[in-house]
Amino acid sequence: MPIQIYDNQVAKNIATELLRIQAIKLRPNDPYTWASGWKSPIYCDNRLSLSFPDVRTYVKKALADVIKDKFTGVEAIAGVATAGIPQGALVADLLGLPFIYVRSKSKSHGMGNQIEGLVTKGQKVVLLEDLVSTGGSSLMAADAVKAAEMEVLGMVAIFTYGFPIAEENFQKHQIDLWCLSDYHHLIEVASENNTINPDSLGTLKEWREDPGAWRG
Repeated sequence: MPIQIYDNQVAKNIATELLRIQAIKLRPNDPYTWASGWKSPIYCDNRLSLSFPDVRTYVKKALADVIKDKFTGVEAIAGVATAGIPQGALVADLLGLPFIYVRSKSKSHGMGNQIEGLVTKGQKVVLLEDLVSTGGSSLMAADAVKAAEMEVLGMVAIFTYGFPIAEENFQKHQIDLWCLSDYHHLIEVASENNTINPDSLGTLKEWREDPGAWRG
């Protein structure tokens, strides 16, 4: 399995905190519209966690624990632009490792860099993401790191929606992704603490299975 949850209790704790600070909002009866045009009952902005020191510290330590446990030999952390940059810098600092970050595309001016920071060929890198949906942009960043002749050990992320297409994409690229939490644990927590109406559980599960066709 290329996409896995690191620890079930951590997954529930992260989901609880993200709901508490409203980094994740659930609105099944009045769905959001993503840039892709998809209708969605969920909006996730994990950058809000940076504004809450207790949550920020918990996330940072949890991400560092995953990296220490699952990616022995890591030599650098690469944040995926843009939301993965601050999280990656915090984790790299905690682990005492070099930090770089990867743009979505090369700059059109200056040095034309896509990767910012010291690029060392052969260096073993773990990429850090804020949020994974289909995995497309995350895997493009991984490809950029590989193109720079660095070794990608894998990726860690705070949250994933758990779409089947993401599983397929990470499988195709042969990259392991370890996540702190996911949509399954989020819905479980939201149901337990009455954040959502029990009548909404069906539609929330339907969206997860086929988000492109879901209309709420």
